Amino acid sequence: MGYQQGLSGLSASSNDLDVIGNNIANSNTVGFKQSTAQFADLYANTIATSVNDQIGIGTQLSGVQQDFKQGTFNTTGQALNVAINGTGFYQMSNNGTVTYSRNGVFQLDKNGFITNSQGLQLMGYAANANGVINSAQTVPIQVPTTNIAPIATQNITAQLNLNAQDAVPAVTPFVSTNSQTYNYSTSIQTYDSLGGSQQVNMYFVKTATNSWDVYSGPASGAISKVGSVGFSTAGALTSTTPTAPATSPATGQITFSVPNTDGSATPQSLTLNLAGTTQYGGADGVNNLKQDGYASGQLTNFSIGADGTISGTYSNGRTQSLGQIVLANFNNPNGLQNLGGNEYAETSASGVPQVSAPGSTNHGTLTGGAVENSNVDLTSQLVDLITAQRNYQANAQTIKTQQTVDQTLINL
Repeated sequence: MGYQQGLSGLSASSNDLDVIGNNIANSNTVGFKQSTAQFADLYANTIATSVNDQIGIGTQLSGVQQDFKQGTFNTTGQALNVAINGTGFYQMSNNGTVTYSRNGVFQLDKNGFITNSQGLQLMGYAANANGVINSAQTVPIQVPTTNIAPIATQNITAQLNLNAQDAVPAVTPFVSTNSQTYNYSTSIQTYDSLGGSQQVNMYFVKTATNSWDVYSGPASGAISKVGSVGFSTAGALTSTTPTAPATSPATGQITFSVPNTDGSATPQSLTLNLAGTTQYGGADGVNNLKQDGYASGQLTNFSIGADGTISGTYSNGRTQSLGQIVLANFNNPNGLQNLGGNEYAETSASGVPQVSAPGSTNHGTLTGGAVENSNVDLTSQLVDLITAQRNYQANAQTIKTQQTVDQTLINL
């Protein structure tokens, strides 16, 4: 026995204690992966040494292996907290240099970029103004702060029941301010190309058995007859006759126009779709009434889906894709270089990153409003700590024993 073995053992045990201590210190670090120190024995390399009487000269640290097993999730409710469920790493941009991380605690910077606590920008697929994802390349994801553009109303869907037992109004001609000139009316708010709104009124006048006239126009403008509809003896809508210049693209549909005065495109073409409207012997009323236009809107909230899609919710009720987070996989995650700060760098040992949307091929999925806890098992780490301490003490004892042997020789 010599000092070499004891010193190498002390060094190895010290490294083991360092690794275990680092694991314990990061037991609350989001996305942290625990490590294990790996050791190898040492033997003298000489040609003259017989294989039958080789004596080891100690141990050495052969590597520190990280355990990339899944950590538990902690629900935070924060929109920009994201946890990876399965394999993969976030791509982060550091002024063009790409690093990788499992820490999903993000925030918005002053320019709308999604960043981590070090200011690195989260990478993914960008979306255009219409919410279409461009998966051709990854770029830093920027959440738009501008208002979403309005969409002009083109279609009004109205499913009504017109009472078959209504009488033909005795007062003619039609007057929108006189309820005795029509049997039923309803209205809906529409939007023009600038997002301006105006109310469009619709009136229904029974003219004969199974036959009704339809009037429409803006609440602040002239009301005119746009067509007539007919029903079968079973109460189903069977015919549509438009009044020029209105047209009828299909049975139950009447296309007419309304004027706009706010600088938007005018006249605005609207298609009233009455398909599904019935004439039964019940009260006049609306079963379904909707239109397909929107005012402009401000971003009020956003969420992240399992596939990484960032969906924005706007003040006008619309939801639109703002971008998509991507994940990168590696053939050998243990080949990544640990940069600290929960960041890794690609190396030749890790292989090239395989970048794709979450949930595709062998990539994990994302859980929004949650973070992945450290996968450190404190119980096992404390047991390992005791073992490493005992190993250190035992190696120190071998040095002490060698000192006693040396002293004995000196005293001869």
